[in-house]
Amino acid sequence: MSFMDILVIIIPSTLLWAAPLIFTALGGTFSERSGVVNIGLEGLMVIGAFSAIVFNLTFDDALGAWTPWVSLLVAMAVGALFSLIHAVASITFRADQTVSGVAINLLAVGVSLFLVKFFYDKGQTDIIQKGFSKTDIPFLSDIPVIGELFFSNTYYTSFVAIFVAVIAWFIIYKTPFGLRLRAVGEHPMAADTMGINVTKIRYIAVVLSGALGGIGGGVYAQSISSDFGHATISGQGFMALAAMIFGKWHPLGAMGAALFFGFAQSLSIIGNSLPFLENIPNVYLLIAPYVLTILALTGFIGRADAPKASGVPYIKGSR
Repeated sequence: MSFMDILVIIIPSTLLWAAPLIFTALGGTFSERSGVVNIGLEGLMVIGAFSAIVFNLTFDDALGAWTPWVSLLVAMAVGALFSLIHAVASITFRADQTVSGVAINLLAVGVSLFLVKFFYDKGQTDIIQKGFSKTDIPFLSDIPVIGELFFSNTYYTSFVAIFVAVIAWFIIYKTPFGLRLRAVGEHPMAADTMGINVTKIRYIAVVLSGALGGIGGGVYAQSISSDFGHATISGQGFMALAAMIFGKWHPLGAMGAALFFGFAQSLSIIGNSLPFLENIPNVYLLIAPYVLTILALTGFIGRADAPKASGVPYIKGSR
């Protein structure tokens, strides 16, 4: 097997597995840049995956080829609404943000599994018939070498995720809203003094994190698992949280880290096809992404400073 053949296998698989992590990590970036810790990303992915699969199964006959894309919009809306629970608890009632995030994770799994049992009378949904599938992107796939590596046998959602990461970078660093967002996350009292509504900015950021987390779950469910059950989302939300930290709370950094973790996740699927991994037991490839996540967060990324007001409830007039 030539080096080119290896890349043809690795790159599309990495992009596939990285896409849900990119969306969710970007959501975490918005939330934490505003000063609200959101470890409920796992729960937001769960509720997004559940919403997308249920909607897909219900309306696939009516919507046809547009079903997975409309399902993503539904997952985005449900994720945004679900994140309001975290926003109300941590911003309005100034509850401990870590505890609130844990509650979101537990609640999402409990509610979704209860509804799956209620709707389908079994522990998981049926398999969807219209999900995201591999495709050759017109024109771009015809480019010599690059087209075969990046734009052939791939998924549109991967490139949408990369595009959204660039948009998120532009919003956070090049717009007035982004400046207010970062100001609220670094020094909310100073931002309040300048007339910025700290509560409003934080609510918007948390809702954005819910919307992007919901999309991440919807992408994962409709391109990788094709159904929803108790193990559909199993650590991807925490991996996205790690990607956000690995990327130092920067959208493009989070995207790069998500690509790295996506590659690690894809090894369990493509490892047996690669000459240098074919003799490694599959169990080691399955645990590789989690081991790499731990290693990445324990000294291999340099100093990573969170926004100074991250995790600190803001009380107007307090220092």
